[in-house]
Amino acid sequence: MRVHNFCAGPCTLPLAVLEEVQAELLDFRGAGMSVIEMSHRSPEYEAVHDETLSLFRENYAVPDDFSILFLQGGATLQFAIVPMNLLREGARAGYVRSGSWGKGALKDAAAWGQAYAAWDGEPFSFTRMPSADELEIEPDTRYLHVTSNETIEGIRMVEFPDIGVPLVGDMSSDYLSRPIPWDRFDLVYGGAQKNLGPAGLAVVVVKTSLLEGLNQDLPSYLRLEAHAGKNSLMNTPPMFAIYVTGKVLRWMLAQGGVAAMEERAARRSGAVYSAIAASDGFYRSPVEPAHRSHMNVVYRTPSEELDSAFLKGAEQEGLVNLKGHRSVGGIRASIYNAMTDDGVDALVGFMTAFRDSNT
Repeated sequence: MRVHNFCAGPCTLPLAVLEEVQAELLDFRGAGMSVIEMSHRSPEYEAVHDETLSLFRENYAVPDDFSILFLQGGATLQFAIVPMNLLREGARAGYVRSGSWGKGALKDAAAWGQAYAAWDGEPFSFTRMPSADELEIEPDTRYLHVTSNETIEGIRMVEFPDIGVPLVGDMSSDYLSRPIPWDRFDLVYGGAQKNLGPAGLAVVVVKTSLLEGLNQDLPSYLRLEAHAGKNSLMNTPPMFAIYVTGKVLRWMLAQGGVAAMEERAARRSGAVYSAIAASDGFYRSPVEPAHRSHMNVVYRTPSEELDSAFLKGAEQEGLVNLKGHRSVGGIRASIYNAMTDDGVDALVGFMTAFRDSNT
């Protein structure tokens, strides 16, 4: 029996996609072998590769003047690749230090060039995002880096700032869960393992006009224009992750695309937040309501002992991977695109029953 998997990543995937992968695992479309085994130069795989690129563009309404890249290393490698490519001598980058991943991106950027915190959420215990007028942009800022959704702290950037400086966005944990204003961004990136597919793949979307002006004094794999020039086939790509991501993207389109994912995310996270609000203080979320994530709902019971009992009882009911990140503790329900309504309903039902039996 399949469980309801609330893991923050790798994520749960649509059952229909997993069944398709299972059916093709030994023989992909009559090739006599699995996608895992075939050459990335084969016509069979190149068709998969190109279709997945096209499906990503269609789902996310990526404008024609942006290039889409499939890279290895997940989002964390992009913490370094982005400043390596975009920052030139005399330029600096501003970072919204909004949580664990915003902190990590700033730290890695500062190891390469001039990077500073345009806003720091630490004085607010990382319980909210900044408003545009709180951002302090220094002269010669090449871009402002934002983390659209902080997976660990459970906060989201509701509106992307329009401040006259190009944005770079880490969208790993809410990729394709809502539309974005492409006119404000020079580059967005994210790991696939939250909303799109298996771990090991990063999808980078960058303005094509920028590629020729990026830093050329880098090893080839670290140069975005090198990957763009080879259609993300400069070396062997993470083929299996790309193959599964293509299936997930087709599944998303069948469900209604990003607009449908946005509605589902608001409705299902809202059901959990409503259960927290209706608990008379038994459950509490530290996040300011206006900034609460639609992907990662974080909360606690009145004590760590009850947190542990909640997690144990939930697992017995087939509700797994609800433990909060080790750095913050508590409970975290990650409700990504492929989570079923039944899974959310089961969680809300268990929350009510657990509260009633412990008050």
